[in-house]
Amino acid sequence: MLKTQQKHVGNTSNDSTAFLDSEFRYTLFPVFYSIVFILGLTANSYVLFVLHRLREAQTMNEIRIYMTNLTVADLLFVCALPFWIDYFLRRGNWKYSDILCRVSGTFFFINTYCSVLFLTAISVYRYWAVTCPLDATSSNCWRRGALISTMIWVLTLSFSVVYLVKPAVNKDQANVNRCFEGYHEDSDDSKRLVAITHLVIVSCFFLVFFIVVACNLLIARALLIQSPSQALGSVSAKPRGVERQALQMLCVVVVVFIVCFLPHHLVQYPWTLAVLQIQEGWGSTGWNYTTRHWLNDAHQITLMLMGLNCLLDPVVYCFATRRFRLYIKDHLKRVGKGRHFSDTIATHISMTSQGLHNEPGAS
Repeated sequence: MLKTQQKHVGNTSNDSTAFLDSEFRYTLFPVFYSIVFILGLTANSYVLFVLHRLREAQTMNEIRIYMTNLTVADLLFVCALPFWIDYFLRRGNWKYSDILCRVSGTFFFINTYCSVLFLTAISVYRYWAVTCPLDATSSNCWRRGALISTMIWVLTLSFSVVYLVKPAVNKDQANVNRCFEGYHEDSDDSKRLVAITHLVIVSCFFLVFFIVVACNLLIARALLIQSPSQALGSVSAKPRGVERQALQMLCVVVVVFIVCFLPHHLVQYPWTLAVLQIQEGWGSTGWNYTTRHWLNDAHQITLMLMGLNCLLDPVVYCFATRRFRLYIKDHLKRVGKGRHFSDTIATHISMTSQGLHNEPGAS
């Protein structure tokens, strides 16, 4: 999360050093983030509940490990939303401590890139499961999933340390406390370091995005070229319903990337240069105020879109595994009838789906 410069009220629109601001965010963001907070907290808490029940039923495989970690990352973001809602209601005036500002911004960063990496891990796993089903089901998936999840957390937390160690609250020219906003007093050398950091992050995202798209296209190809006349007893034969669910799963993952993450990373780097306003040498730009203001407006919209990922991730889970859907369906039926939930439900779901265990499209 880069500190955003704000436009001081007294500056004119032609001032190239004016702070950038988007007035609509003070009205739109509190409403949007309030909705995301309520729905995100409810949906992701329920997802953790379901995953916990499935784990007790010994149906926890590699993809569920990724789903659990992804849900935790979403909940971290959701827990920080009340502070950001209050921040925007106060028109960008941070009333809490500097350390709380750092933690809130770090949770936003962690959620974004943990989501990107865990969705990538899910895509790679499903590609492997579709192309090499016997290898995928016979290997120690729990240990591999735990190892990859640990690596993702270590990598994300390592990148986020910079947001925790440096002061994040700055006063603007109107003496307003801005959280992760304001670079007007930094030197060009400091600004270039920030620009390089964001260039690396954006470049890594597009590399990961390419991997996700490639994996899902290869999965779709492998499923679609399968002959419908294959013998039912063939190891590689899959029911049409399983194929359809697998295709829906990969479409949802790609949609999450395109809607939530791609717009932000397309805008991020030019917006970074517009905000930093490096005066001389590498990174300096000659954009006028109108262009810079347009970039800032676009950036605010993409930030909002990124917040949707904690609502769309539970949709991914519903397509990721048939047992997850069966469990929710059975649970909701029992709740609707006013019956108490029991651990035997998870056992029942596990037993009824044993025949699907070796099906990568329905695991």
